Amino acid sequence: MATDLAFHLAGRGFDVAAITSRQRYDDPRARLESGTAQRVRIVRVWSTRFGRSGLAGRAIDYLTFYLSAFFAMRRERKGVLIAMTDPPLISVVAAAAAPRVVNWVQDLFPEVAESLGIRAPRILRRLRDWSLRRARTNVVLGDLMAARVPKAQVIHNWADAALTPMQRSASDAFLVGYSGNLGRAHEFETILGAMRALPDVRFVFTGGGAQFEAVKKAAGANAEFRSYVPRERLSESLSSVDAHLVSLQPSLEGLIVPSKFYGILAVARPVIFIGARDGELARIIDAHRCGVVVQPGDVEGLTRAIASLAGDPAAAAEMGRRGRELYLARFAPAHAFAAWEKVLQEAGR
Repeated sequence: MATDLAFHLAGRGFDVAAITSRQRYDDPRARLESGTAQRVRIVRVWSTRFGRSGLAGRAIDYLTFYLSAFFAMRRERKGVLIAMTDPPLISVVAAAAAPRVVNWVQDLFPEVAESLGIRAPRILRRLRDWSLRRARTNVVLGDLMAARVPKAQVIHNWADAALTPMQRSASDAFLVGYSGNLGRAHEFETILGAMRALPDVRFVFTGGGAQFEAVKKAAGANAEFRSYVPRERLSESLSSVDAHLVSLQPSLEGLIVPSKFYGILAVARPVIFIGARDGELARIIDAHRCGVVVQPGDVEGLTRAIASLAGDPAAAAEMGRRGRELYLARFAPAHAFAAWEKVLQEAGR
């Protein structure tokens, strides 16, 4: 998301710098260098490199990154700073470093951590709230998140502009996909139950994350697991199944919006959402009839939904078509980019 927006703004004549780390997400020992890409200045700052395997090491990586990033932000303080939400509380560093900050709230910390059973000191929420109040604008991903955040403006995430529906390879089995992060925020017991009840349906998991190995271990013979695919092959990967699963723990509604949703719409596949019936994605799916919503724990309901789609390919294709139309009308990158330009112009005044 940040790459897409940065390259778009640079192409429109904005002076854009990306302040980031020297590490790679999947390789803490990598040492990436500063440079320029598509007229975006990439400023890579020093931090320790313990990686994501342990919480203590990750915390030290964050703290050293905050310190280095603060001084880099100070050098850019005459412009508008867009503060992301990874690492957590970078909005606090940005608020201390520069007068014009727009927070891009991809998730709400520490609420997400607390919903997942991790206790966070109260001071963290107070610092976060201070940074949100101090910002010019806080860009959030949906209406439920906007209700929790001051100075909020909703700009949905998007999918790659190059994503298009493709014909999938011939197969006798109905294919159900899950593409992206299998993280702690997502619910998989319902999916595993449906997998056991539908031995003739194949389930394809593409990605990684904290629950990837656990789901792989618990899955049966009708499951296939693939690693992340390059961006240029995403249309092919997302189009290789008949329907896609998206899941979210109900306690995280208003804190996270799964971005995999937009790519599924882009390739015209029906969405099977396992989550709260009154949640952000559930409301969109029900309003536009581009998929099915199932409550977490309702294995029988999920089994029926998948069997219904498998038994009525025309209805599944019609859901996908409506999803593609919705994507083009509301969630294609051009809509978000135009909204972002307006936000940044107003913040810079």
